Amino acid sequence: MKETISVIGLGYVGLPVAMAMSRKFPTLGFDINTRRVQELRDGHDRTDEISSQELKSSTLKYCTRIEDLREATAHIVTVPTPIDSAHRPDLSAMFSASELVGQVLKKGDIVIYESTVYPGVTEEECAPILERVSKLRSGVDFHVGYSPERINPGDKTRSFTTIRKVVAAQDEKSLQRVAHIYGSVVEAGIFKAKSIRVAEAAKVIENTQRDLNIALINELSLIFHRLGINTHDVLEAASTKWNFLNFQPGLVGGHCIGVDPYYLTHKAEQVGFIPQVILAGRKTNDDMGRYVAQSLIREMILEGCKIQGSVVTVLGLTFKENCPDIRNSKVADVIRELQSYGVEVQVSDPLADKDDAAHEYGVTLTPFEYLKKADGIVLAVAHKNFSTLTLQDFKALSNRRPVIADVKGLLRAANYSSSDARIWTL
Repeated sequence: MKETISVIGLGYVGLPVAMAMSRKFPTLGFDINTRRVQELRDGHDRTDEISSQELKSSTLKYCTRIEDLREATAHIVTVPTPIDSAHRPDLSAMFSASELVGQVLKKGDIVIYESTVYPGVTEEECAPILERVSKLRSGVDFHVGYSPERINPGDKTRSFTTIRKVVAAQDEKSLQRVAHIYGSVVEAGIFKAKSIRVAEAAKVIENTQRDLNIALINELSLIFHRLGINTHDVLEAASTKWNFLNFQPGLVGGHCIGVDPYYLTHKAEQVGFIPQVILAGRKTNDDMGRYVAQSLIREMILEGCKIQGSVVTVLGLTFKENCPDIRNSKVADVIRELQSYGVEVQVSDPLADKDDAAHEYGVTLTPFEYLKKADGIVLAVAHKNFSTLTLQDFKALSNRRPVIADVKGLLRAANYSSSDARIWTL
């Protein structure tokens, strides 16, 4: 059959999907954020995933009216699935999107979810919403599928079309249909999962595994600091063995690694199992922001700085380097902990959106050239803009010998002497 695709949600995940689909199928891109849609129509992607030229030359049709989606035969849902303040899954956007699609669903349609969920959400929680709103029967009048997103924000090498895609559906016929849709645009190939629940589980363990590996290295860093050993020196030596996995210590935020494990542990607890290893790793990683701030405070005290009323500059707010995404950024934990000591914190990030920073974290971003001299510096994110800073730059940012918390170890290669700067790193 000839497909017309709708993509619900045009964020970091949805926009690349919609752009790729529009090269092979008539495609509608839907978002409830009218500002976002207008920006895309004007050729501007604030996530920096798609270039202005690509946007302007695309055949993708944008819409904000639900009625416009009726012509679609396949709906792809790519809305956020964050966690709340108690680390519980927040599926509200997923359920709202299901209600929205249910209003335009017709016989023969298929709904494919890409959002990260725990096993069972697609068939046991979303499909019933689609049935209730549409008055149609799941698996009979319409079908559902699942294809977990693998978008890596800021990565210009691994794009939507170059990452192998896992697909799943309710039955074999629907699976072939989902595989055809994605197989038409994904150059890296398709993997057909045994079931939707298997595909949902695969998604959450991909990032849970990475989260645990980083948690191990973060815990090793805590140990090595007490032993007076540089963690990066240890990792460099250990990496000479062929099967050593060279994970680096750091702040683990973002919309995936810092979130997905909680989806799995939530479901595990629902079925009566209390996961020990996963939650221990999450606690280690969630505590690293406070540890970074406390370590800088200690170094400032050793430098003779009076903490209350002092000024600290934080360079970087996004959750990763060279990317404007500030979702679930653990730099915010560093800022809050510093402020709890009576420190005045000024934050600069050339990529983060100032309105998003103010809305999400109450942070006012300061342009780099307007930063006032500070008593301490947190080099929090390894943006290209920051990786080229020299000793003279740090001296210009400081009102004393620079005291720097180098979260990512960017300054290790510079090999500054202790007389040049006081540098702490994970």
